[in-house]
Amino acid sequence: MPDARIIRTYLLVALGGALGSVARFWLGNLGATLVYGVFPWGILLVNLLGCFIIGFFSEATGRVGMLKVSQDTRTFVMVGICGGFTTFSSFSLGTLALLQKGQLIAPMMNVILSVFGCLIATTIGIWLVRFTNLSTEEMENRRI
Repeated sequence: MPDARIIRTYLLVALGGALGSVARFWLGNLGATLVYGVFPWGILLVNLLGCFIIGFFSEATGRVGMLKVSQDTRTFVMVGICGGFTTFSSFSLGTLALLQKGQLIAPMMNVILSVFGCLIATTIGIWLVRFTNLSTEEMENRRI
């Protein structure tokens, strides 16, 4: 049985994730409503804002930061809220941390593999459904 501290940490991440997801849904829809067109402005707004928030909060609450908060609060905001709001913020913070350590190959590989790898994985998922004809209509017809 996990101890109470681990359970509390998971609950903080879950609560923060729920808040971040709802905020992403609301702000993404607001952005899409305010700016029409084919470009996904709402998603871009969410990603940029999430990256700003995680960068600001990480630095402001770090070892030499001006805000002193508990590790639970950092986990709630950075993993929970920002993770639910946008995983791009975690990706950006991790890549920047590698760059700040003086590494060049690892962060470049992270960017290339994440962006192109995710596009490829999404495409494969779409193609798999199309190839196997697992559309909603097809699935309804196959139910027993």
